[in-house]
Amino acid sequence: MKISKIHLTNFKRFTELLIDNIPSTSKLVLLIGANGSGKSSLFDAYGFMDAAIKRDINPGDEFLAYFKKKNDKPTSVTIRMDDNLEHTVTDNNYAHPNLAPTAFYGRTSFRQIPRLTRTALGQGKRLDFQKDSDRPHYFIERDNRFENDVEKITEVILKDFFRLQESNEQIRRKYINPLNSALENIFGSGNGTKLQLIEIIPPLEGKVAQITFRKGDSEIHYDYLSSGEKEVFNLLLNLLSRAPLYQNTIYLLDEMDLHINSKIQYRLLKEITENWIPENCQLWSATHSLGFIEYAKQADIASIIDFDDLDFDLPRVLTPEPKLFYT
Repeated sequence: MKISKIHLTNFKRFTELLIDNIPSTSKLVLLIGANGSGKSSLFDAYGFMDAAIKRDINPGDEFLAYFKKKNDKPTSVTIRMDDNLEHTVTDNNYAHPNLAPTAFYGRTSFRQIPRLTRTALGQGKRLDFQKDSDRPHYFIERDNRFENDVEKITEVILKDFFRLQESNEQIRRKYINPLNSALENIFGSGNGTKLQLIEIIPPLEGKVAQITFRKGDSEIHYDYLSSGEKEVFNLLLNLLSRAPLYQNTIYLLDEMDLHINSKIQYRLLKEITENWIPENCQLWSATHSLGFIEYAKQADIASIIDFDDLDFDLPRVLTPEPKLFYT
């Protein structure tokens, strides 16, 4: 599933915004522009529709007021998919669009967990991963799903071991090796930079989860990784644990470049787009990263939408920037 058009009216800072002509080949849609230019507001539009699809948020006055630009005017979000079907949600008709509950999957930019806190399994609320019930309701909120992902991947591994009777080596190839391959692709293979996952042991016996890495000659607990290393591992583990549930989905990962050194930003977006987003899905991300922009300019599966220096009190029509190919 991919989006070819989105049309917003009276939504947050937009009087009327139409983004059109997104190629069907675009596995990645990258939003660029200055702070406050409206990139994350577009993610909120998808969140507005996602809540209507899942029907798990009461669209009361406070909820609708967050999205409406002017209270006395109607608000609407319309998207067109690559099957040419259009789906619309309005504040007056907050109905259930004909889309699956897994149509959207989003992560806010506030998702890095600096330190593990749970000391036993099940300390989070009861979750429905298929309905993404632990998601933030707005893209300005903190995304605290990482420790849920730790429990989820532990559950999946144990089920594979006991129910499918997979061997240790099969489990390693299925779960550990993809993580380590991605970490090497992103951080490099040099002895001083290579980051390798050794173990994931869930929180037991009053201790936080033991997520241990090797770097050079040292073994490092998750809590002592750098902010950038945590950011990357959080994203990878989240996709490893949840992507199997979201195979025909629009992924919304806001500002993946946060805390990431400029030298590895290009490699991060390339790895996530090409190896971690399922083929029949589309990734939308917002960024200030030159490395991300360079990748999107070069990749024939990427489109760039530029929000910079635009007055959104006026109606606007945006289309993907012309491709710049490098030789």
